[in-house]
Amino acid sequence: MNVPSLHRLALNESPYPPLPSVRKAMQHAVAQAHRYPQFYPDDLTERIAAWCQVSPDRVVAGSGSVGVALQLLQAVVEPGDTMAYAWRTFDAYPLLAAMVGARPVPVPLGPDGCQDLDALLAVLDHRTRVVVLCNPHNPTGTLVTATALSAFLRQVPRHVTVLLDEAYVEFARDAELPDTSTLLGEHANLLVLRTFSKAYGLAALRVGYGLGTPDLVARVRRQQLPFGINAVATAAVKASLHAAGELRRRVDTVIAERERLQVQLSQYGWHIRPGHANSVWLAAPDPVDEGAAALTAARVQARHYPGEGLRLTVGSREANDAVLAALAGVSRHEAPDRRASTRSPDGPVGAYHRVPVGGGGLQISKP
Repeated sequence: MNVPSLHRLALNESPYPPLPSVRKAMQHAVAQAHRYPQFYPDDLTERIAAWCQVSPDRVVAGSGSVGVALQLLQAVVEPGDTMAYAWRTFDAYPLLAAMVGARPVPVPLGPDGCQDLDALLAVLDHRTRVVVLCNPHNPTGTLVTATALSAFLRQVPRHVTVLLDEAYVEFARDAELPDTSTLLGEHANLLVLRTFSKAYGLAALRVGYGLGTPDLVARVRRQQLPFGINAVATAAVKASLHAAGELRRRVDTVIAERERLQVQLSQYGWHIRPGHANSVWLAAPDPVDEGAAALTAARVQARHYPGEGLRLTVGSREANDAVLAALAGVSRHEAPDRRASTRSPDGPVGAYHRVPVGGGGLQISKP
């Protein structure tokens, strides 16, 4: 019996293995596995800083962006303080809050799947120490525009640290993407999170980094685990930074497949909003539960939020074809007043291009 292959589209992983040059660097590092890595990742920090065109004292590296986020919370949160974030969001944030004894304050997303910035501002009080924004948002893929983010940051009290999670920023196109380098120069209470797990395809190696002012970064670094980043991961990141062109082409392929999925699913009757991550978001009242069942029957793993939505990681073309085949036959609720939008829920879509601003070779900014 010919059993269909299983497509893993639940964790927003890259569909591509490490590049040959990256694998070669990893293999060389493995040969030195009997040696300890650096006590603190100073060499890697300096390499990331040069790539981001900032001084090393503005960079903190850690065990994935999740590790850096935990270091920040350990640095600024006392038990009983509060941590605000939009919900739904990345599942790790409630867990991290619990780890440091913070009281989570989830704020519902807007009906368009966007983070409600006004509602987030409204819950900030004297006990709030951290507010989290994901941009692009996980799981909906919506974007906080430059104008909206600037206005938000101006209104956040100085005692509240803004954790801006940009795990998916390399996949953002055709939108008013904030210029993070400028914002970091204007807001001492801002820490920007980035990761090598998504666009760079190094999810298993767990390397992320944060960008902030020297004072904030110094506080976060004091929570750094000695020997916390292994030598294989360090070698892979350094090799990846040398292969920015090849990786950019992979990102462009993922974006093209994302757009193909969005267009085709819209033609099938699903109500698709523009997304800016490496995933496509299907939301109720479309039949997301029926869609999840159809995907499971087709041996496709997707992230299912019952009664709420489906997040489909953009995979290989074969995997994406399996998604389309499974969802084409799902009966749909007719909703004449809801149509696939040609505009971003955060503002008009415009023509933008890629430049290496404040984050290395795969960052996006408007011209």
